[in-house]
Amino acid sequence: MGSVVADDWEKQPGDMALSSSSVPIVSEESEDLRPELDLFGDRRPPLSLRDLLDISPTLNEAAGAIVDDSFTRCFKSNTPEPWNWNIYLFPLWCLGVLIRYLVLFPARVVVLALGHLIFFASFFSVQILLKGQPKFRKKIERFLAELLSSFYVASWTGVIKYHGPRPSMRSNQVFVANHTSMIDFIILEQIAPFAVIMQKHPGWVGFLQRFILDTVGGVWFDRTENKDREIVARKLKDHVKGADNPLLIFPEGTCVNNQYSVMFKKGAFELGCSVCPVAIKYNKIFVDAFWNSKKQSFAKHLVRLMTSWAVVCDVWFLEPQNLRPGETPAEFAERVRDIICARAGLKKVHWDGYLKHTRPSPKLRERKQQNFSQSLLEKL
Repeated sequence: MGSVVADDWEKQPGDMALSSSSVPIVSEESEDLRPELDLFGDRRPPLSLRDLLDISPTLNEAAGAIVDDSFTRCFKSNTPEPWNWNIYLFPLWCLGVLIRYLVLFPARVVVLALGHLIFFASFFSVQILLKGQPKFRKKIERFLAELLSSFYVASWTGVIKYHGPRPSMRSNQVFVANHTSMIDFIILEQIAPFAVIMQKHPGWVGFLQRFILDTVGGVWFDRTENKDREIVARKLKDHVKGADNPLLIFPEGTCVNNQYSVMFKKGAFELGCSVCPVAIKYNKIFVDAFWNSKKQSFAKHLVRLMTSWAVVCDVWFLEPQNLRPGETPAEFAERVRDIICARAGLKKVHWDGYLKHTRPSPKLRERKQQNFSQSLLEKL
């Protein structure tokens, strides 16, 4: 296509001659940019640099993630609506603050301190006096763990309503529950000596884990250690088969704000035993029980609970579930999550809760890069 077709540019009578600058010239080198014909015979517009560098789809996806961030919303505390906004209610609010911090909080500290004093005095006495009677000693230690949990609940003025049959002491079963705070375990432990699988914690919480909760068969893990996963999996199977106290697992793997539910890990559903769902729902009328461990230590979280009016909670022990024929552990986990969410009124989101503790993997970034490059190739 080295020249312009002459018939297209013939001068008609009375027309002025066309100047050479007004004639579009298409060279041999630019032949690959000329309009092509599509399947219907219509000409395609020429590809411009602006179209090639258009990143609006990527920007739209990023903006959509910011506007509708269902992952971050799972870990946000709900700020209560202010009600002390006028001159009539503000004095009442000030009176409430004085009562909660100067009357209730000191009394609750005394209750919690008394509970620890009774527990430790009895615990170490049992360790010494019943050293040669391991079965009876273990029974007393489990009772003391339940007693200490009751003191913790009393220190928040806990109003806990339990629904359904109480956990039975038999093997080949595991209890799974949605997770909002470490107090989930305390609320359940006060009615049954649950063995629990839990992330290792430093400080005084770690002390309670190592020296006290070991008596009820607790299993601890570290998210940064890959070897811990194999050890924990083996301990879970051994406990389910031979232990005489129920095993409690929080399959979300992290604390969620009691409005949403993230994906359940399938490890608890690969043990070949019955799974007993437990739904926990907190009433936020007095305090939000969600614990964000990334922003707040458990001690500060405990003080916030102890300076509130009360912790109100409902706990439902639901019907045991078993793996159906042809059902995978992942599908089993999702089915149990549906049951818990329906009972507790939680919204399901398809996110892995461990993303809260880790950065996005390189595979995820590579997948986004591949999608962007593919969109560019489609324009060429």
